[in-house]
Amino acid sequence: MSSRTGRVLAAGATVAAVLGLLAPLSASASTGHPQTVKVTVMATSDIHGNALNWDYFKNAEYDDSAHNDVGLAKVSTLVNKIRADRGADHTLLFDSGDTIQGTPLDYYFAKIEPITETKKTHPMAKAMNAIGYDAVTLGNHEFNYGLPLLATWVKQMKAPVLGANAVSAKTGLPAYRPFVIKSMPVKGGRPVKVGVLGLTNPGSAIWDKANVDGKLKFLDLVDTAKKWVPVIRKLGADVVLVTAHAGDNGMSSYGSDLPVENASAMVAEQVPGIDAVLFGHAHNDVPQRFVTNKATGKQVLLTEPGRWGNRLSVVDFTLTKERGSWAVTSKASTTLNTNTVAEDPKIVALMKEQHDKTVGYVNKVIAQSKEQLSAAESPYKDTAILDYIQKVQTDLVTKAIAGTPDASLPVLSIAAPFSRTAVFPAGPVSVRDMAGLYVYDNTLLAVKLTGAQLKDYLEYSAKYFAQVAPGAPVDLRALTNAGGTPDYNYDQLSSVTYDIDISKPAGQRIVGLSYQGKPVAAGQSFVVAINNYRQSGGGGFPHVATAPVVYNAQVEIRQALIEYATAAGTIDASTFADPNWKLVREGVPVF
Repeated sequence: MSSRTGRVLAAGATVAAVLGLLAPLSASASTGHPQTVKVTVMATSDIHGNALNWDYFKNAEYDDSAHNDVGLAKVSTLVNKIRADRGADHTLLFDSGDTIQGTPLDYYFAKIEPITETKKTHPMAKAMNAIGYDAVTLGNHEFNYGLPLLATWVKQMKAPVLGANAVSAKTGLPAYRPFVIKSMPVKGGRPVKVGVLGLTNPGSAIWDKANVDGKLKFLDLVDTAKKWVPVIRKLGADVVLVTAHAGDNGMSSYGSDLPVENASAMVAEQVPGIDAVLFGHAHNDVPQRFVTNKATGKQVLLTEPGRWGNRLSVVDFTLTKERGSWAVTSKASTTLNTNTVAEDPKIVALMKEQHDKTVGYVNKVIAQSKEQLSAAESPYKDTAILDYIQKVQTDLVTKAIAGTPDASLPVLSIAAPFSRTAVFPAGPVSVRDMAGLYVYDNTLLAVKLTGAQLKDYLEYSAKYFAQVAPGAPVDLRALTNAGGTPDYNYDQLSSVTYDIDISKPAGQRIVGLSYQGKPVAAGQSFVVAINNYRQSGGGGFPHVATAPVVYNAQVEIRQALIEYATAAGTIDASTFADPNWKLVREGVPVF
């Protein structure tokens, strides 16, 4: 591997302290002692389009309640520091996926000025190339904008883009590079070879079905690792890593139709020959976790570096020369907080033009709102701002099915509270205000459901609430997200009326489900507007994944919201607000 140089910015005290605990990288061959060498591996994951420490939805420097920072410019400073401390020839840098979707920056260069048409370099390729990644792995969100854009980004990346378990649906052969082996020089000795196997998430088969169906298949992570790890070892790898876009809890959000979604720990437990798994997808900060391999009894290290560039995983390996070969004799990892360092000015300057274009786009005024509309209470109250989503989706589907056999059916809509901080201010409403309400790049579909299926669906959704006895105090902090259910998996249904009785156990909560004043009959048919994530099985909701699809024009919901507001020029809650559901306890409203 070629040596890298880079201007190193002074790191904060926290980083300095952590780095001070880690031994410098050097080979030693003292008389009477076996030769050792130290190798440092750094890892990011789930960058999601965060090049700079900037919140495009707030139009301000990024900050959260824990005062995390984000972005590759911050990551770059830490990487430069570690390369300077260890020696660039003894460090490697990898990423575990979800890179080219997640912020308006990614959206702009996928949809407004798509790199497939302009042939300009994608901002994430530009930044990662400048930082000097050694390999990156595909995440499920890499497929969101279609295979042509992904292919363009892969070509623009200097680092190999890995995905061993993403195979051609026609040939069964890997559609992307399965692994890479990096050779690291050792003074006076045989080079150390580090092999890296990249594994992506099987959920892409349903989450991006429209983009990958018939083109790609996504194989089981454990089976794929069992196939390729021995190959990597036979090719001389002294250290074998897996970069996996999969969490470590062994669970799936989509049932058992596909291989396990969060299989990183399973790979470590079941596949011999792996030294460490650098994983992502779950967005957690996991400095260090050890899993015992069932076949060998050896300890496999796992680490996950948070999300958006707020952490950098740093793994230190000590290798010892044994009978002419290098063997890993110790390993340890930590995660460094990027809020302890300044942004790398080189990356900031590199991103300026594309960043400025994105800022200009998201601040474009598209409509005037007659009053302020907030999503703060939308997880537990029917709010007008979510009704706006329902209105747009309902209108689009109603127009689309006109003249079809389903035109006479009632059209309903499903929406979830994606962001509690979303606000339409009174007065000018910008693209970023709309994007702040609908933060995902979902597309719109419509399916046909029966009344009985609607009831099942709402009961499943209502498990989001904690059970609270009649008369007991209601703690808003504990009311929602029961069982770890995220806000985006609490769906609200429009155009029907219903109550949710939170004094009852989950599965027995939906009361008085009615349409136009009449109880919904079990066999009654409805057309339901729904996003592609939910329709494809995301969240595990019943019936929708197998329901007949009556509309799928690949319309992006966020863009539909923007165009609807632009055409109307005015956002007037009186034209769409419809308080059709509420929380109750034994018939008494909670609020």
